[in-house]
Amino acid sequence: MNTAESIRIERWNPAPAALSHELEMLGEVLHACVHAGASVSFVLPFSHEDATAFWRDHVLPAVRAGTRLVLLAWLDGRIMGTVQLDMLTPPNQPHRAEVKKLLVHPEARRRGVGKSLMTALEDHARRSRLTLLTLDTVTGGAAEPLYLSQGYVALGSIPQYALNFDSSKVEATTVMYKILSSR
Repeated sequence: MNTAESIRIERWNPAPAALSHELEMLGEVLHACVHAGASVSFVLPFSHEDATAFWRDHVLPAVRAGTRLVLLAWLDGRIMGTVQLDMLTPPNQPHRAEVKKLLVHPEARRRGVGKSLMTALEDHARRSRLTLLTLDTVTGGAAEPLYLSQGYVALGSIPQYALNFDSSKVEATTVMYKILSSR
């Protein structure tokens, strides 16, 4: 079993030579998470091509524009987790960013991947002089306790926010924030 010490976290810097392979691995993580029940904006049916297209067509342009940070968690030579920091905010909010799409492949869960990604994300945010992070997560979902353990504050939940992964019900979302202090 891998431990948190064997997880390698790195910033995604898409290079032409590795781009296709990285997009495939990122697509695999997203595809596996949705098929395992993660409510992360997508519903079934959801193909591997749909997942790869999300990274290629939606996330990659924002990374290249410098408005989104993507961190990758590597285990055994594979991307097994990822998280995003969306820094595209209005002019009066240069101090904050939104945490998006914390994804851990089902094969790598309960190994410290999510915590390692969030710690690295917050370290990057501090270095970037961000002082406020916001996010939303499925109320009562698996990620909510992780965020709370990392010091995020739950403001409340919005009922009937989004369909779950298989469209069988509408779920609430909990809105959270964390004020970052310098270390």
